[in-house]
Amino acid sequence: MSAARSGAGPLRRLVALRHAKSARPEGVPDHDRPLGPRGRRDAPAAGLALAGADLMPDLAVCSTALRARQTWELAAAQWGTPPPVRYERRLYAAGADDLLGVARETPPAVQTLLLVGHNPGLEDLVLTLAGDGVDDTLERVRVKFPTSAIAVLTWYGRHWSGLAAGAALLTSVIVPRGRK
Repeated sequence: MSAARSGAGPLRRLVALRHAKSARPEGVPDHDRPLGPRGRRDAPAAGLALAGADLMPDLAVCSTALRARQTWELAAAQWGTPPPVRYERRLYAAGADDLLGVARETPPAVQTLLLVGHNPGLEDLVLTLAGDGVDDTLERVRVKFPTSAIAVLTWYGRHWSGLAAGAALLTSVIVPRGRK
């Protein structure tokens, strides 16, 4: 099924946000790596980009890795009232199948879900779910899904459990950058 209107339920959006650029301090385990200076500039820009594109989520699910949590916190600080967030260890080092499993657990009342996570899993998830893309969005993701990148997938469905490979339309890819 494509993302075309099929009468199968309301329009839903899955927004994938790759964490902002991290630092690599010596002796710090990967899970505990913080954002670097560029990441601390780009994460708020991601929050502003989400608000400016009317992509405010009803729920955010964020990796427990420090760099992902910091990305979420800095992005959400740009909004008057951030949505609820659930920190999910399964998003750390997750592949596309694991990420899809988490998305499928989303309550039906949520129309826009934000996943804050890592590559290569997020990139693979976007490419797995997108049956088609607007303009050059698919090619852009295939070439590179950089830090702070935002991919927006839309589909129609009554329940998130029905989200399947190829069922969504990749409507936009945004790569916000903060000012130096």
